[in-house]
Amino acid sequence: MKKELPLEEDSLVLSQDVKTGLILVDVVNGFCTVGAGNLAPMKPDKQISDMVEESARLARLLCERKWPLSSGWKNEPNATLRCKNCIDGFIGSIQEDDSNLFVDWVKNNQIKTICVLDFVSSALNRRILTPLEDVIAYSSAFATLDLPVHVARNISGALVHPQDLMHHTGLYMAKGRGARIVSEVSVAAL
Repeated sequence: MKKELPLEEDSLVLSQDVKTGLILVDVVNGFCTVGAGNLAPMKPDKQISDMVEESARLARLLCERKWPLSSGWKNEPNATLRCKNCIDGFIGSIQEDDSNLFVDWVKNNQIKTICVLDFVSSALNRRILTPLEDVIAYSSAFATLDLPVHVARNISGALVHPQDLMHHTGLYMAKGRGARIVSEVSVAAL
């Protein structure tokens, strides 16, 4: 499949010149901690542990620079806390008054680039999320669950979800929606 659906990955250097925000999605025990939930791995999983490590590294880098962060970093003044997942992140941020906490976060922080995010690509492409100009999906901080055929067969109604195949498919779909796929992220010296 990777030959049929090739995926070129760039590298990204973050600088003070472009207002960048980081969204962390699904970095929670129920997805990342062995045995902690229906979507959590049953045994240690390199793809998920790499996602957690890289997400934490990026979050620390942004926090050190006081750049906007949307996640569970409770003690950081530049963090906006919103527990959302990859399925309902954008839509789930709509409030009863029709405002959207995610849209407000982008606008209030004048964010032009967002890293590690797929759920806003359609908003980016339709130009309804100004000033956003770029969505970055960082492949090492992007992971999915593993539900192979031999396991799914024994679960009524389960949908097979082979991790490596779906990881590539997810990145490919993000790119198709306008995201830039990167294999490494660094921060320019101040």
